[in-house]
Amino acid sequence: MADLVQYYGTGRRKSAIARVFLRPGTGEWKVNGKAFDVYFVTEQQRVAAKKSLAIVEMSANFDVLTTVRSGGVAAQADAVKMGIARALIEFNPELRKALKAEGLLTRDARVKERKKYGQKGARKRFQFSKR
Repeated sequence: MADLVQYYGTGRRKSAIARVFLRPGTGEWKVNGKAFDVYFVTEQQRVAAKKSLAIVEMSANFDVLTTVRSGGVAAQADAVKMGIARALIEFNPELRKALKAEGLLTRDARVKERKKYGQKGARKRFQFSKR
């Protein structure tokens, strides 16, 4: 039996984690078992998720299977974008320069700041009164 050819990449954004598998094919997308257009509802999310493939002009060359969990849908779209970029580098290391120039390989480290004890929130304090 022939081995399955696929390229794997992990993408993260905020608390969203995407596992991306690129397989040579016709450009079919599946996200958590659903069609791409059903899972990512807005055009902004769709454009963000497809950005990596659009830059290297390989949208029709790969079938994309992704598993995303946690976070919101917008963060999941960005996580998919990074996962695809990492999988493309595994496919062809020469694509790294083009993807790096667009900033697709850099992890966006901005996350929600935790609430501190003895305070109302991450930054907000309880009101102070001397009397």
